[in-house]
Amino acid sequence: MTLTNAEPRFESVPAVREGLAGVNYLADEGIAGVVYLADRLQKPVLIEGPAGTGKTQLAKSIAELTESRLIRLQCYEGLDESKALYEWNYKKQLLRIQVERNEDEKATWNDIEEDIFAEDFLLTRPLLEAIRATDPVVLLIDEVDRVEVETEALLLEILSDYQVSIPELGTVQATQVPLVFLTSNNTRELSEALKRRCLYLHLDYPDLAREKEIVLARVPGITENLADQIARVVRSIRQLELKKAPSVSETLDWARTLLLLGATEISEAQATETLHILLKYQSDIEKAAKELSAAAS
Repeated sequence: MTLTNAEPRFESVPAVREGLAGVNYLADEGIAGVVYLADRLQKPVLIEGPAGTGKTQLAKSIAELTESRLIRLQCYEGLDESKALYEWNYKKQLLRIQVERNEDEKATWNDIEEDIFAEDFLLTRPLLEAIRATDPVVLLIDEVDRVEVETEALLLEILSDYQVSIPELGTVQATQVPLVFLTSNNTRELSEALKRRCLYLHLDYPDLAREKEIVLARVPGITENLADQIARVVRSIRQLELKKAPSVSETLDWARTLLLLGATEISEAQATETLHILLKYQSDIEKAAKELSAAAS
């Protein structure tokens, strides 16, 4: 089955990059190139990398840029077809059965079945919602590495054909191909079949210059000097052996915190006092405080 969209969403790779910059997502050529190809080739994008490197935000920013509806499937251990795809509203069906039997004592199961397995009783979940959508959609399947292999196979089937078979209603086929982003924090290895179906993008922590640009773009009112210092401190902290390195979102939270405290540059005392914004484990905070003290001496 081949589905075609009315027209491509992006004219070129530079157009993707410039458009994302317009919604405050600073993408390099690699990111912009994969997004452009995903649109033209109608393929999902699998984004892997450490937590907090902008994987989820990329999908949100693409939805904002293309003025599409964002449909998000948050993955977790135990996620099954009823929560990802669809299920029937059993309580509503039982009420309908009781009403029909009260109205017609001779009603057979065949008579009732046709009524209760109808559109009115269908509870649509994110995957089916994205398949049935007639408006532009970006489908975000977040943290796909958290689901079991069986659920991963379900995702693969849907992303291969962009259709869903509902035994009681028939096959629901997409009228358009949504832009699909799957994110993974690498907590387990994904199947080769899923990887083959997708374009691959690895997002790591940004380099010093790019993180500074991100801070300047996302934190209104911050000075270039303070943004530079923040990026340098965060980079030095990430080089330590930590339980959890600070994410880009935590860098932004720290920048906003320092700005609220009236900082124009980072002192050792102020950095140490606000490390809990960047780091979430006491052992990490202690290591970072030692690093800051050693750097200041």
